[in-house]
Amino acid sequence: AIMAGAAGYVLKQIRGTDLVDAVRRVAAGQSLLDPAVTQRVLERIRNGVEQPRELASLTDQERRILEFVAEGLTNREIAGRMFLAEKTVKNYVSSLLAKLGLERRTQAAVLATKLLGEHPH
Repeated sequence: AIMAGAAGYVLKQIRGTDLVDAVRRVAAGQSLLDPAVTQRVLERIRNGVEQPRELASLTDQERRILEFVAEGLTNREIAGRMFLAEKTVKNYVSSLLAKLGLERRTQAAVLATKLLGEHPH
């Protein structure tokens, strides 16, 4: 979410009053990251995050596109976000499906959600 441009991130367990405060802070232009999330991020930076084995064959561009596929975006929407032609995105999707040994983008979305949920970009 942060890499996609979010100015703040809180966990589901946040109290209602803290959530209201967080929204106000972000609306005022501040950034906000839940302390528990900050701790996890710092640990990953310190320890390094190994890329999931299944995604090792993907290029950075293919991996970004896979993340958008997992979010449910269409090729046209992905193209708009990445400033690419829709046909180019379609080619990338075909390539990443072949590399992952998958036939459908829904299979890729499920795999990406599973793997990237454990290893965020």
